[in-house]
Amino acid sequence: MTCAMTIPEPGHRPYDPPPAGRATWVERAAAVLFAVLCLEVGLFLLIFPWTESYGWNYLVTMNPRLTPYLLTEQFRGAVSGLGVLNLFIGLWEAIRLHRFARH
Repeated sequence: MTCAMTIPEPGHRPYDPPPAGRATWVERAAAVLFAVLCLEVGLFLLIFPWTESYGWNYLVTMNPRLTPYLLTEQFRGAVSGLGVLNLFIGLWEAIRLHRFARH
């Protein structure tokens, strides 16, 4: 069994993406779910580090040597910063959802 390999012509791309058409319901649902997931994770990361139950978190109490560092306001602020970043990504995706309405 031989494998014939063809050499593409100059100026020809080996793969041309399909033309932009109507988005399928799977693409729409995935975009909505991704936006909702980012918003939920962002809200959780923004609020949870400042609650009383954060100190009882398994990840915080797992290594007693790191617990004092994980309970500092700086670390909590960094976690909240990741929450703000997730909120931004979720809002950006929610705004971009109108791209499905144009097609």
